Amino acid sequence: MVAHLIGVLFDGISYGSLLFLIGVGLAVTLGLMNFVNLAHGAFAMLGGYSTVLVMSRYGVPFFLALPVAFVVSAAVGALLERTLYRRLYRASHLDQVLFSIGLTFMAISAATFVWGPTQQPVRVPSFLQGQVQIFGLDFGAYRLFLIGVVVVITLALGYLVERTRFGAQIRAAVDNQQVSAGLGINVDRIFCLTFALGSGLAGLGGGLGIEVLGLDPTFPLKYIVYFLLVAAVGGAGTISGPLATALILGVFDVAGKYYVPEIGAFVIYALMIVLLILFPSGLFGRRA
Repeated sequence: MVAHLIGVLFDGISYGSLLFLIGVGLAVTLGLMNFVNLAHGAFAMLGGYSTVLVMSRYGVPFFLALPVAFVVSAAVGALLERTLYRRLYRASHLDQVLFSIGLTFMAISAATFVWGPTQQPVRVPSFLQGQVQIFGLDFGAYRLFLIGVVVVITLALGYLVERTRFGAQIRAAVDNQQVSAGLGINVDRIFCLTFALGSGLAGLGGGLGIEVLGLDPTFPLKYIVYFLLVAAVGGAGTISGPLATALILGVFDVAGKYYVPEIGAFVIYALMIVLLILFPSGLFGRRA
C-alpha cells in the first residue's frame, strides 16, 4: 500500500513537472501581456514535432533535438508575436480567445496534413528507459529525468526573473507598462523576448513530453485546459504559483485516475474550483 502511494505520488510529481514546464510560459505571458493565448499548446506541439523530425529524418540524438525544439518554438513565437499577437494586445479578451483558438485549429490542420493523425513515436536514450531502484522502490528513469530537468529550469527561471536586469525589466513591465516605458525600458522588446521564452519552454516541454503525454495533432486541444489551470490557479506572472499548482494538479490527476477511474478528471476540476474560490488571485498571484 505504501509502495503504491509513493508510486502514485512520484508519477504525479513527474507529470506535474511536465505540465509546469509547458504551462509556465503561458502563466508569465498572461501576467505580463494580459493576453489570453489559447494557442499556447500549439507551440508545445511544434516543439514535439520538431523533435520527432530532426531525430527521425536527420538522425539527431535526443539530447540535441531538445534544444532544437526550444529554438524552433521560440523563433516561431517571436515571429507571431511581432506580426500577429501585438495587434491584439488592446483587444477584448473575447477577440484574443477567438484569434488564438483560430491559430490552434490552423496548427492542428497543418500537423494533420504534414504528419497525419497518428501518434508520433520518439526513441529516448537507453539509459532513460526502464526502472531505477531507490531505497528498494522502482522509479521510472525517464520520469526521474523529467523531474531533474524541471528543477534545473525552475532554478534558472528564478535566477533570471529575480537576479538579472532582464528579470527586473520584466517585473517592472508587469507592475506598470506606462511607467516602465517612461523610464526607458523597451516594453515591446520585453514582450517579444518574454513571449519567445514562454513559447520556447512550451516547445521544450512538448519535446520532453512525447514519452509521457504522447504527440498527435489534437495535442493543443487535449491539454490546453491543464495549461490554463496551471496559469490561472497558480497566479499569472509568477513562477512559484504555477509550479505549486502544476504539482498539485499532477498528483491529484494521477491519484484520481488510479484510485477512482470511473469519474475521470472530475477530481482535478473540483479541486481547481475549490482553489480558485479560496485563492481568487491564484496561489501566489499578485493582489490588488
